[in-house]
Amino acid sequence: MDFLCEIVQALVALAALGFIVVLIIAHVTAGMVNLTRHEKEKYFVTPTGEKELFPSLHDPHSRELSVVIPAYNEELRMPVMLDEAMEYLENRQKQHPSFTYEVIVVDDGSKDKTTEVALRYSKKYGADKVRVLTLVKNRGKGGAVRMGTMSSRGKVILMADADGATKFSDIDKVEAGLNDLNPKPENMAISCGSRAHLEQESVAQRSVFRTFLMYGFHFLVWFFCVRGIKDTQCGFKLFTREAALKTFSSLHVERWAFDVELLYIAQCFKIPIAEVAVNWTEIEGSKLVPFWSWLQMGRDLIFIRLRYLTGAWKLQSPHKTD
Repeated sequence: MDFLCEIVQALVALAALGFIVVLIIAHVTAGMVNLTRHEKEKYFVTPTGEKELFPSLHDPHSRELSVVIPAYNEELRMPVMLDEAMEYLENRQKQHPSFTYEVIVVDDGSKDKTTEVALRYSKKYGADKVRVLTLVKNRGKGGAVRMGTMSSRGKVILMADADGATKFSDIDKVEAGLNDLNPKPENMAISCGSRAHLEQESVAQRSVFRTFLMYGFHFLVWFFCVRGIKDTQCGFKLFTREAALKTFSSLHVERWAFDVELLYIAQCFKIPIAEVAVNWTEIEGSKLVPFWSWLQMGRDLIFIRLRYLTGAWKLQSPHKTD
């Protein structure tokens, strides 16, 4: 019995030591919020070849809707999504002439012709409706979404994936969810598209290993960061301008787990969040490598919580930067 007690004590001490080591690593390796941009990233190119300065999220809104599309090597998949989005937006504007919008495609340091493809739409519809922000180097999806959001003019801002996995017309659903939150007087609210209603069907089609990874990720999200949101990773989220400024100004994670930190920040600021079921289809060509991406996201989830816990990361007050 004494021997078992010694083993238990040793394991507890080892676990405590391991936790301290992880805590120190998380604190020491914590990067700061990076809102700076390369000189080339401050401008967009008009169809006539002229350079114009991007506006700032700190400025008052001048459009009803901004659509931010992060894109990395998406020359093949993006045209289908853009065709669908532009058809919806143009029809909506015809039906309601007072409706104004912009689409910002953020090329996240692609090695293919993503920028060239996006510029075709800018040429077709005009730079007032379609703008292309080409990042000098790859930042990750979270970094690309933030850069596009910080350059937007919309009263509300939609982030939408370039693969078109979510039916674009489902923006009506997330808008209704946003309005139901009644964001006044501070106009803070976020409406998240959700695939949670499709989970049972997806489990039936997945391998046991991938299902295990999925449930493990959901548990880590719930345990460390975000409560009450079943699907944090759906790339179809709508923000009021004020909520976008508040959350993206504090965002540190620039890769796959950025959605979780974004919602964690929102919950810390007590920003109301709606979760709305949307149509979603698996599109071939995903950049997500199942095992390693899930492993990286799991690590990021743990580090998000620990870095805020130790004070390495703090919630920021929005401030304008170059």
